Parts: sequence; C-alpha cells; structure tokens
Amino acid sequence: MSSEPSGRRRRGHTWRWALAGLIVALALAVAVWPRGDDATEEPQSPPAASGVSDDLRAAAHLPDCPGAAATGSGPLAGITLDCLANGRPVDLAAALAGKPALLNLWAYWCAPCAQELPYLQQYAQRAGNAITVLTVHSDPDEAKALSRLRGLEVRLPGVSDADARVRTAVGAPAVLPISVLVRADGSVADVVVRPFGGVDDIANTVAGKLGVAA
Repeated sequence: MSSEPSGRRRRGHTWRWALAGLIVALALAVAVWPRGDDATEEPQSPPAASGVSDDLRAAAHLPDCPGAAATGSGPLAGITLDCLANGRPVDLAAALAGKPALLNLWAYWCAPCAQELPYLQQYAQRAGNAITVLTVHSDPDEAKALSRLRGLEVRLPGVSDADARVRTAVGAPAVLPISVLVRADGSVADVVVRPFGGVDDIANTVAGKLGVAA
C-alpha cells in the first residue's frame, strides 16, 4: 500500500495550520498597529504654576531689591535669591556691596519676627541711604510671607531664602529672628541672635557694630 496519499494529507494539514497561524498574526498586527485618525498622545502635564501670583506681589507693595552695585565678596558671595517684590533673581553679595547692610532673617510663622519687622521699617526710614535694610524670608512659603508683610504693613525690600542659605553661610543657629550686620566690604560684623526691642535698640546695635548713626 502506497504511503504517498497519507504524506500528502500530512503536508496539507501542516500547510493549513501554517496559513491559519499567519492569518492570526496578521490580524493581531492590524489590531495593535497605531492608526493616524484614532491615535492619541499621552497628555503632557502643564507647566508647574508659580505659587505666587503677580497680584499677590503687587498687593504687598514691596520696594524692589537693590541691584548689583559691584562685585560681591565675603560669605554671601555666590548666593542668588529671588526678590519678594517681583521674583527676579538677586546676587546677594553684589546687591549689598559698597554699603553697610542689615539682613533680617524671619518667617511668616515667627511671632517675635512679626513684632520686630515694624521696628526695622521705622529704623530703615530713620537711617535713610546710610544702610541697606533687607528682609530674608527663611521658609519656602513665599505666598504666606507676602501675605504676612501685607498684614503688618511692612514695606521693606526682601528676598526669599527657602533653603536658609544665608543662615548657613554666616554660621547662624537654626532660630528666628536673626539679624546679620554686614560691612561695606561684604564681611560680617555681627550675627544678632535675638529680636530687637525697638528702633533705638536697632540703631544702637548697628552704630556699635557698623558705625552707622541713625
């Protein structure tokens, strides 16, 4: 009995299975192939919105931060912070160069800071152009800083220092408020680790450490 017919049947079965497999593979490929009309891209996340609106900055009525007067030096060199008035970057040492400065480190949640800030504003008005008085908000929440200053009606130039870079640079302890008295050459004359008790207290301390009379 010849084996040829059975061999043909086996080859026929093999061919049919191969054809069926090819059809299934093509169907799967069509199903998963991206189609121009229906394909959608993964939605892109919108850019992170700033936590501080222009309206909030404007409502605080803060003066602009001092601009770069000269090449900065001293422990504050290399520190760039954002100005509370408008968000622009400020090269701290360059902005303070050439004039004595009082940097007041504070935060919106600090009660002694809230008592001290109005004294600092009065002192700045009294001292005039003899010294730069700059507030340094030492907390990441810039919006609450602006709201706090608005509520206190304190309108001093200020910067946002979310990472406490100024405190670290001058070696101050992790307490608030702190006032850093900076000489015109950028060196630090003193770090005052206590709240000032009034305008005269500020004036006497600054006069003794920086020689600025007010």
